[in-house]
Amino acid sequence: MNVRRISLLTGLALAALAALAAGAALYFQWPRASGPPLASTEAEQRVLGVIENVRRSGRTYRSVSEDMGRMLRLLTEAVDARIVVEIGTSTGYSGLWFCVALQRTGGRLLTFEIDAERAAMAREHFSQAGVDGLVTVIEGDAHAKVTQLKEPIDVLFLDADKSGYTGYLQKLLPLVRPGGLILADNVSMAPDYMRSVESNPALETVYRGELGITLKKR
Repeated sequence: MNVRRISLLTGLALAALAALAAGAALYFQWPRASGPPLASTEAEQRVLGVIENVRRSGRTYRSVSEDMGRMLRLLTEAVDARIVVEIGTSTGYSGLWFCVALQRTGGRLLTFEIDAERAAMAREHFSQAGVDGLVTVIEGDAHAKVTQLKEPIDVLFLDADKSGYTGYLQKLLPLVRPGGLILADNVSMAPDYMRSVESNPALETVYRGELGITLKKR
């Protein structure tokens, strides 16, 4: 077989693999909800209204997508969470989604933000939504601040410095209750964290797009 034919066959093989990869990526795209979330109470409608206003105004600052926010709400309510700990408040967009669930579970949100301006904006959004009584915004370096936590955690959400995910996990995993969840956004940017949760026999992890969903086994 001559060199030219080998090169042609190699090129065709690479093209076929690229086509298969593209098809697989398309096939495995997650479906999205076809409409906006529906409120069943006036309190829920108030929070959803602020969520929509924040999204439209662009005051989310690298926060989660609406689809991700709905997933956070669903998982929080599904485990009947009483204590949610969020690392990376930003302007409160993801926290508002947590609060939709916490209104029903009777729980509360402890959320950590290093930037004072974003923390102030988050407090404003929580107040507008009428959920400021459910939320404690803690300013400063979360790596140091989280060591003050003592209560059992039902849901831990990581959405801050990706290089710090493993450190947060080491500090807070002992507080996560059996049957609790550790959620991590942008996990592909935190390979050390992925290795940590996947190699721990006390944990079970699946991925939905960029969201890592880890169960602490009972």
